[in-house]
Amino acid sequence: MANAIQAGWRRLQQAGTVTAESAAGQRFAAFGPGSLMAFPTGSVYGERWIEIGDRTMIAEQVTICAGMAPGLDLGPDVVLRVGDNCVIGRGSHIVAHHSIEIGDDVFTGPYVYITDQNHSYADVDVPVGRQWPVNGSVRIGAGSWLGTGSIILPGADIGRNAVVAAGAVVRGPVPDYAVVGGVPAKVIKEYVAGTGWQPPVVVLPADIG
Repeated sequence: MANAIQAGWRRLQQAGTVTAESAAGQRFAAFGPGSLMAFPTGSVYGERWIEIGDRTMIAEQVTICAGMAPGLDLGPDVVLRVGDNCVIGRGSHIVAHHSIEIGDDVFTGPYVYITDQNHSYADVDVPVGRQWPVNGSVRIGAGSWLGTGSIILPGADIGRNAVVAAGAVVRGPVPDYAVVGGVPAKVIKEYVAGTGWQPPVVVLPADIG
């Protein structure tokens, strides 16, 4: 019985995998050859505003969506681009409303959360959940690694070949060839040409001027 169940599950996984040739893959603005989204998926909607590059692997239970809910018209432009040769880890969420750009060869651990929209809390007389959200473009540079459970918030601009430590929360710029960690994320070390990997230079107030 167990063997039959496992064999049936494998057939279901194969049948449910999204590829460029599948009907589900053809709903996307682009879904590159050699790419796949494993079954079971998380929430997937707004596909016409999402581009997936070539040879990219999206693991099981990943939510990848554009807009607040299915059926919205987000205009003429793609709002989420995932590059070539990427790996998106199991259980991750990529939720786009405005602009998320993920470069080529970006790998993530499981349960990473990436969004370009956040709640507003400017008006203290209105419940936060009822205030109009705020958008900010997100860019993740080619070759970067996002560790397990990291959170990438609106306004994040992560450079090339950067490393985001597990559980870090990024909002704002991350230099090329840097390792960041913490909440909020800060540079732990960065690569200096001719010297190698170094801790960040800390400028004390007495050193200024």
